[in-house]
Amino acid sequence: MVKPEELKFDKKGLIPAIVVDSATKQVLTLAYMSRESLAISLAEKRTCFFSRSRNCLWRKGETSGNYQDIVSITADCDKDALVVEVTPQGPACHLGTHSCFTNPLVEAENPPFSTDNLYALLQQRKKDLPEGSYTTYLFQKGLDKILKKVGEESTEVIIAGKARDKGETIYEIADLMYHTLVLMVEAGITPEEIRRELASRHIIDHKVKQEKMTAGSDAKQMF
Repeated sequence: MVKPEELKFDKKGLIPAIVVDSATKQVLTLAYMSRESLAISLAEKRTCFFSRSRNCLWRKGETSGNYQDIVSITADCDKDALVVEVTPQGPACHLGTHSCFTNPLVEAENPPFSTDNLYALLQQRKKDLPEGSYTTYLFQKGLDKILKKVGEESTEVIIAGKARDKGETIYEIADLMYHTLVLMVEAGITPEEIRRELASRHIIDHKVKQEKMTAGSDAKQMF
């Protein structure tokens, strides 16, 4: 473990901090920390930076409510830069986007797949409703149709799983995930909200069995 006093700050007493979404590994922003702001971040478990433009401490989310809960902080090989993994409670950018990095200079021809990207695509489908799209069909039919499809796909997963058919189970889980994401868009539920809920259920005692859990607070202790 690196100690704070081992870090190398520049002549202005600052160290760059690359903030990353701990769940998606997406780079959220590049900010700077002073020794004081780093100490505050470590103590409060939330990001606190030093604003070079305002020349003062800057607690992320202090005015917007978009706090960043710290998961980990890692120094580079020279100990003069930090990667700060966080669980964001809202957009990182003052423009309202999840990440500050939204202006590509070079784009991949085939961007890597992620559930977040698929969710964003489904949001766009709901907005544009392009003709010939199955997703458009679902949104136009409404909530009852979407819920019916989620139920049908859940049954298909059970059948495939019971048959111990790995390939078919993967296929049906993919269908279920897609329709669940459609439901999430329709209901205004984001992937980040699901990740937070799952994270809240993590416990150290792995001996707790889900079958024995009762409703209420115990129901969150799944892992």
